[in-house]
Amino acid sequence: MKREDLKGLKLTNPLHLAAVGFGSGLPNKAPGTFGTLAAVPLYYLLSFLSLETYIIMLIITSLLGFWFCHVASRDMGVHDHKAIVWDEFVGYWITMVAVPFSWQWAIVGFILFRFFDILKPWPISWLDEKVEGGFGIMIDDIVAGIFAAIVLQVLIHFYG
Repeated sequence: MKREDLKGLKLTNPLHLAAVGFGSGLPNKAPGTFGTLAAVPLYYLLSFLSLETYIIMLIITSLLGFWFCHVASRDMGVHDHKAIVWDEFVGYWITMVAVPFSWQWAIVGFILFRFFDILKPWPISWLDEKVEGGFGIMIDDIVAGIFAAIVLQVLIHFYG
């Protein structure tokens, strides 16, 4: 059965494919959670980078995400369609900045990022509602990732 809500999405388009997290955002239920889950093994690989290289990667993936998400959203005719999860990838990777890999911290980071992404405390909710385009799709998750990163760093300081 063809999903009508995915009209305009072409997985053969590399920008669309990236925007939907290489397919991880396609489940009907909890696509953001599945997108974030798909970002975890990629974080494992990224954790081997120096901090400087990791931050450069975050800047590049954010800038590319503005473009990917804008194009996919425009082509689907829906601002911030639930299947677009590149923003979850970047938000999770921001959460995990400067965190040496361990499964414990990867899971805690996952929970913290999902908490801020789902509940959207201010200013995340304001950004989600007011900012349009690819930048709008990305910016609320970027800020959710920053909030989650701050909490995670505090936890690591006291319990790490």
